[in-house]
Amino acid sequence: MRLLRSLGDAESPPLPHRLVGTPRVHRRGSGGGLVASGAALHVSPMHDLCRQSLTSMPEPTSFDYLPSSYWDRQVDRVNEITERIRNQSVTSAPGRRAPDGDDLVIGTGRRLDATVMFVDISGFSARRSNTVDEQELILRVLNLFMTEMIRIIEEYGGHVEKNTGDGLLAYFEDGIESEKNSVKRAVACVLTMQSANQLLISPVLRNSNVVPIDFRTTIEYGSITVARIGARRRFNANVAIGSVANFAASMLSKIQPGEIGIGASAHSKLPNTWREHWAVDSGTQTGWVYIHDSSPYPLYIYTGCWRNLQ
Repeated sequence: MRLLRSLGDAESPPLPHRLVGTPRVHRRGSGGGLVASGAALHVSPMHDLCRQSLTSMPEPTSFDYLPSSYWDRQVDRVNEITERIRNQSVTSAPGRRAPDGDDLVIGTGRRLDATVMFVDISGFSARRSNTVDEQELILRVLNLFMTEMIRIIEEYGGHVEKNTGDGLLAYFEDGIESEKNSVKRAVACVLTMQSANQLLISPVLRNSNVVPIDFRTTIEYGSITVARIGARRRFNANVAIGSVANFAASMLSKIQPGEIGIGASAHSKLPNTWREHWAVDSGTQTGWVYIHDSSPYPLYIYTGCWRNLQ
């Protein structure tokens, strides 16, 4: 079986177009990787002209720009994950029992106003997974992708409540000191996830003769109940209950791979500049209506991406 190689073995992905000044690109660490230095990573007033571009942020203190120092750390982190995965000698073992779950309180929940995010890997079920080697490769690919995506969500103050195998459910609470607007944090988070996937993860997969991952994301804001349901020591899972989560989940089928779909409630809470320049009505019939007048409830597509500006 062909193992995932380090970023140093992959071809260098193209730099973002329409750069104002070209950042230096160099390799870091034993695994190698791409990193832009000497420039801060910002949201450009023209960032609707591209779909995906360079991005990053660690323990962010602002959500209007991305410090290059975080991109350095993210490159190192993905290199480390990749090296660990390719050196794993055993990724799965035969057995007759699934691992036991943790002892958790079942049937309880917490009510809160939050931004809900669904992430769905596009076309993942169509990937070959018949043989042991194919299943091991799927496991390695998911390990690489999910590890980094979950870390990014957590760094943006999000809580991952469910891993569906080929997708994630997360929510972002209002009121975090660094950025109280949870919709803004969620959108910034997705932009970073897209860029990390394009510039760090995809080159590893291409170099391993694996089709890169593409994913779609939906975001909505409102009141939800986050609850744990199931049976102790058997199957149980966290779920987000409410029309907000139902809407976001159902809209995944309405958007294309690589797109960010935003419900009307979340759209209203975007910063004015973000809403006016980079959020467009999808024109899609969502099948949802406003309660007060039964008018169609719209879905917007966020077209922005991070831009690298000096």
